[in-house]
Amino acid sequence: MSGALERDYRVGEEIGRGRYGVVSSCRSVATGECFAVKSIDKRLIRDDAVDSQCLRNEAKLTQLVSGHPNVVRLFDVYEDDEFLHVVLEYCGSGDLFERITDRPVYSESEARRVMVPLMEAVAHCHSLGVAHRDIKPDNILFNSYNELKLADFGSAECLGDGELMSGIVGTPYYVAPEVLAGRDYNEKVDVWSAGVILYMLLAGIPPFYGESAGDIFDAVVRANLRFPRAIFSKVSSEGKDLLRRMLCRDTSRRLSAADVLRHPWMASSGDS
Repeated sequence: MSGALERDYRVGEEIGRGRYGVVSSCRSVATGECFAVKSIDKRLIRDDAVDSQCLRNEAKLTQLVSGHPNVVRLFDVYEDDEFLHVVLEYCGSGDLFERITDRPVYSESEARRVMVPLMEAVAHCHSLGVAHRDIKPDNILFNSYNELKLADFGSAECLGDGELMSGIVGTPYYVAPEVLAGRDYNEKVDVWSAGVILYMLLAGIPPFYGESAGDIFDAVVRANLRFPRAIFSKVSSEGKDLLRRMLCRDTSRRLSAADVLRHPWMASSGDS
């Protein structure tokens, strides 16, 4: 544990664990305020240039986008020979994955209360040239005020105007077809992932699925979007239209994050 970190914070219990480290609660010595600290073991990635670069990018890009109220805020970074410690806003009310598990189907108005702040966060990131690249329910957190916070920028990338990205990054079910097809892609991969989340909120099942990761990837690449009548009979035409425009294989026709926010469904006040 970094001496500088221990000087400023009292590290508490582990609240999460990832591939390269742990997330713990911590309290400021000066104010007593609660935070989360992500401690990444640099020794585990020393020989992996790609993951090492992702480690560097995560702190830098989180700092860049964290001024938005729906993006998890970064407060401090500490580094020594073995660890990188990133002190973040504490989100102690769970994540969207837990909420979907507890309550798999949302009404349209309930889904909208998730999608509006999520897409505002995504549009903010895109306006700064940052693509998240791993939007999924596990990375959508809630604080004690039940405010949504987009988190975990470990796969994020910063790109200039008109630049494209490459490489297979993301999570089965949520990754966009152009990523899996090995093509260069832009920030609209995040819109696809958010569209998958909207579909799951309304239907309780993913739009593209399979028995294995390979089957899921094949279904995503085919992108045969369906609205089973038994599930979608009560979903509004505007809701289904938004899903078609977010889960569109043709990236030139897929909505941008800003366009999603302007879609009529996002401004609707009801479930129809």
